[in-house]
Amino acid sequence: MSLHRNDTNINELRNYFTSVIDWIDSVFIHIESEMQGLPWGEYYELYHNIPYNREEVAQKQQELYADPYVKSRKGIFEYILGGCQLPRLLEVRCFDDATKKSVYARQTEEARTNSVSNCPLCAIGKDNNRTRIYKLSEMDADHVTAWSKSGATDVSNCQMLCQTHNRAKGNK
Repeated sequence: MSLHRNDTNINELRNYFTSVIDWIDSVFIHIESEMQGLPWGEYYELYHNIPYNREEVAQKQQELYADPYVKSRKGIFEYILGGCQLPRLLEVRCFDDATKKSVYARQTEEARTNSVSNCPLCAIGKDNNRTRIYKLSEMDADHVTAWSKSGATDVSNCQMLCQTHNRAKGNK
């Protein structure tokens, strides 16, 4: 904008804004309130040469709006434009059931082999829970590196902890 502050003719700027708005309209069927205030000029520069199927975009947008784990609705639009490659834009913080079950199974198998608890924090303790094998329903999925410290919500950063240890752990 500062490049154009001394312009006497706004046609070039008007044409650019019109191009951005037309592009948004060509990609998104559903216009949502969360779209306000986003850096659409930046998105346009990054993504306007990528072909999009409006119906597929609309379907993905509705799926993400319905997903209770998506914390950032404003991030949905850039996430879709970028080919659904940057889940951090959605601020998804919860592990899905498949991840929980696979991590639980792996930890439980290792725990049984080593005769220790499948809660890694109980296993290093000295109390009666040191060898306890918890049921999946008695455990919580935990970010090894805290989500608030850029820890990913994926299988490589997931561990299952007993509910007592997970709730006592905090943001470490």
